[in-house]
Amino acid sequence: MAKPGHAWSRAAAAAERGEAEEGEDPLDAMIARTGCLEQHRQLQECMAERQDWRHCQAQLRAFGACMARRQQQRE
Repeated sequence: MAKPGHAWSRAAAAAERGEAEEGEDPLDAMIARTGCLEQHRQLQECMAERQDWRHCQAQLRAFGACMARRQQQRE
């Protein structure tokens, strides 16, 4: 039985176990278009492993910085 939680934590846990998800997640598709998918995946992996965003500050900052750069490019 799956643990309760956010979809991203379940998706990361499924990816760790090698399970394929049905179809592509719309959020993942949107993030892939930004060019920040790798940073997002690193953040997901940390969250799945640590179960506490406070332990994933480096990954969170890297993802935020990538998204901020993308936003500046669009302006």
